[in-house]
Amino acid sequence: MKLLIVDDSAIIRSRIARVLSDLRLNSIEVVGMARNGMEAIALFLQNTPDIVTMDITMPEMDGVDCTEKMISLSPECNILVISALSDKATALKALKKGARGFLYKPFTDEELIAAFLELTNP
Repeated sequence: MKLLIVDDSAIIRSRIARVLSDLRLNSIEVVGMARNGMEAIALFLQNTPDIVTMDITMPEMDGVDCTEKMISLSPECNILVISALSDKATALKALKKGARGFLYKPFTDEELIAAFLELTNP
């Protein structure tokens, strides 16, 4: 399973990669990490990931627009929005644009794993 991690925080990107790579239930390959929506679209086109973790508030292109673009390119892609509670209304927009899951920041490793498993094993 190919995973693309999109977040403007290097700490969050690294944490998601570490936690999900340690998850031995699936063969997960991190195919890219993007700091913003523009980078994410370029990596998405190069790597065709199966699942994307998506921040909402980012420079250059936000997570809502990025989600909409990715779903238009690959409707079967699973996008997990990971965003701050203050972005709840915006995150709901991302769900309406095609994201399939949502997780609030801050999150525990267990919450991340549960949200990921729910998305990949509906």
